[in-house]
Amino acid sequence: MTMSCRTVLIVVSAIAGIALAAPLAASAAAPRGVKARPAAPKPVAANNSIIALPLNPIVPAAQRVCSARTPSGLGYTLLRPAAGTKPARSDVALVNYIGYLAATGVVFDQGMGSPLPVDGVIPGFSEALQMMAKTGVGRFCIPAATGYGAQGSGPIPANADLVFQVELVDYKTAADVERMRAAQATDAPPPR
Repeated sequence: MTMSCRTVLIVVSAIAGIALAAPLAASAAAPRGVKARPAAPKPVAANNSIIALPLNPIVPAAQRVCSARTPSGLGYTLLRPAAGTKPARSDVALVNYIGYLAATGVVFDQGMGSPLPVDGVIPGFSEALQMMAKTGVGRFCIPAATGYGAQGSGPIPANADLVFQVELVDYKTAADVERMRAAQATDAPPPR
């Protein structure tokens, strides 16, 4: 003799003296404490247009301004201040950064884990790096005069003011870098 679950439930309920409620209609509300299923997402219409490369996002205007200025004219906003020592001109900084045009917000460059010699970048960027401690994040508004000036460079037009958001991940002194190079040279296999 086989019984369905419903038959078993009716028999158990009858023995216990519990009255069974009629089954709920599919449209009835879910029991208390049970979340109703979310509606299925609406289908998205396909867009078969080609995305132009390179992908150049636009940074909003509010993220293209700086709240303070140095005597040289470098604008800055410390987004995540950090304490500690700061790199010198002769050091090499390891940074995450994004660079964009102040006028339009068009991103022209970005990098993660980029080693940059502090004295090997444009003057405004060099000054910015020397203001930061490890783990700090800042926004720096670099006037054209301490950027690429009248010559411009690649996607950067002449006389363009620039904005960089920079995170100083780490930095090494020139002596540290030289020790690392020497150690690497001694660990290298001999030339064939």
